[in-house]
Amino acid sequence: MSEKLEYLSEMIANSLEKNKDILKKKFNESKNEVGVRYCFLDNLLAETVAMEIFNLFPEQKQMRKMSSFREKKYTSKNFDLFSPILSDITFAIQEPNVISKVEEITGIKNQIADSSLYAGGLSLMEKGNFLNPHIDNSHEQSRKFYRTLNLLYYVTPDWQLENGGNLELWDLKVEKNVTIVSRFNRLVIMETNPWSWHSVSPIVVNQKRLCVSNYYFSPDSPIGKSYFNVTSFNARPNQKIRRVYSFLDSKVRNMIRYVVPKGIGKVDVYKGKIN
Repeated sequence: MSEKLEYLSEMIANSLEKNKDILKKKFNESKNEVGVRYCFLDNLLAETVAMEIFNLFPEQKQMRKMSSFREKKYTSKNFDLFSPILSDITFAIQEPNVISKVEEITGIKNQIADSSLYAGGLSLMEKGNFLNPHIDNSHEQSRKFYRTLNLLYYVTPDWQLENGGNLELWDLKVEKNVTIVSRFNRLVIMETNPWSWHSVSPIVVNQKRLCVSNYYFSPDSPIGKSYFNVTSFNARPNQKIRRVYSFLDSKVRNMIRYVVPKGIGKVDVYKGKIN
């Protein structure tokens, strides 16, 4: 482990410990809002460190463009091409001391970090980009472990609610939501299960919304029984036609994964060395 990675993981663990009781209370009480438990912590890192991460984030041309009716964004986990601090902040959130604090906050035990960054890594969204309401795939690549938590760290300075590009957590019918602003130096922790619908609102300003994404997994089902689903999309309440299309799309994609467990597309995972 590099000194920087260790330094970042200690800073994150200390911030979580300092605010543990408040975060634990928020995580448990938030279930009454739309049924998805979550909490967030501002000022996760020293501001100078968060600014360094922001300033060294890759440009769109260095990232993979994702564009469909489901989402529009840029992603990357090619850390060998970027400053080491981007790898360090990503994997610092996977360190055992951080996982331990998150387990204390959420009450979800037996958490496993994902060094392959299956669906994790860096993401960039610009004007017109969005992520429609969806539930995440239930497992990692091997389908041995259930996805249980999303940890999203935002690093764009002065990000405001009116910019769009904010995290939205929806109720079971995807009719009402709570919005969590993608505020600079904020870490969001949210549970994932078969009804944890979430999205990112369309960005309406000429700014880039930057995020470091991590996911935790567990051998234990978050709902106490076995289940499986691929990432399944819906649409916003006013997008009636897209809702029908999204429903059919999810059904087909789930059927394909039942027939071909490893899927038919290329799986984008991190195969490099952790500093």
